[in-house]
Amino acid sequence: MNAMGVLLSVKNLSISFQTASGELKAVRNVSFDVGERETLAIVGESGCGKTVTTKSILRLHSRDGGVVKDDSQIIFEDQNLITMSKKELNQIRGNSISMIFQDSMTSLNPTITIGKQIAESMFIHKKAGRAEAMLRAKELLKMVGIPDVEERVNNFPHQLSGGMRQRVMIAMAIACKPKLLIADEPTTALDVTVQAQMLDLLRELQKSVGMSVILVTHDFGVVADFADRIQVMYAGHIIERGLKNEIFQQPKHPYTWALLNSIPARALQRKSELYSIKGTPPDLSLPLSGCPFSARCEYCMPICKKRLPEETYLSQTHGVSCWLTHELAPKVDMPKLDGG
Repeated sequence: MNAMGVLLSVKNLSISFQTASGELKAVRNVSFDVGERETLAIVGESGCGKTVTTKSILRLHSRDGGVVKDDSQIIFEDQNLITMSKKELNQIRGNSISMIFQDSMTSLNPTITIGKQIAESMFIHKKAGRAEAMLRAKELLKMVGIPDVEERVNNFPHQLSGGMRQRVMIAMAIACKPKLLIADEPTTALDVTVQAQMLDLLRELQKSVGMSVILVTHDFGVVADFADRIQVMYAGHIIERGLKNEIFQQPKHPYTWALLNSIPARALQRKSELYSIKGTPPDLSLPLSGCPFSARCEYCMPICKKRLPEETYLSQTHGVSCWLTHELAPKVDMPKLDGG
């Protein structure tokens, strides 16, 4: 946490979905803070609860049938977003808190020009006139690096490349200068060069607008030069959290080790095949006993299958939920793969 104060505080967040197989517990008692002007990265495999967690901040989980459990709190500037009325929440969505969604092609309206889509939030939140809003839309398009703005402002989404659509999504998200920007896998469908450009752009905009950022990704390589703090999620739990240097240089959870070893750049460095994690995540519609990673963990001990480990703090900022941190557990360090 930075010294400027807490902007967002998530406490005891639990979210479930009703499925044909029963209740699916997607997020399980998750708590974390985001500081002012801070970047928090949430990392984990698909299905670990990252997107559901961040969608819940704007209460978008309910559109997919998600139900927030009692005692869950999402405090933004001393207000609990969970108990807000829809009218109150609409004053925050796209204004104080904005979100960049995963797929720009499905997130943008194909029947409306990008200029009008960017201008919409300024009509709603800033009460801007049409001419003022369209002028601001052009300024935003220039800010995110889109050329030929006078022409592009009248384009429809299908007329733009994937990278340009993603820039439009960013322009829409920052139109009202939000205090918090949630970026959900903003670089997933882009090639490596465009990914780097998007992250550089987000970094520059964060400094100029002065906003906090929550970056959701499955790729540790994306957060290496971008995040201040990292929290690793697995099966709806936060299993490790810490400053960027703590997670990269002193990781303590076997799942974090596996994710780090799965970074393509590290495989190139080792001159070896890309590492992949064996097994599959647990079925979250079934009861979980013990550590959710135990079935895939090569260091699994009998207690790992029986009891969920409590979070242990190794420093003021570095916490891990793993039985290997217990004083009676064997001393194990992150394994080095061939050539590592």
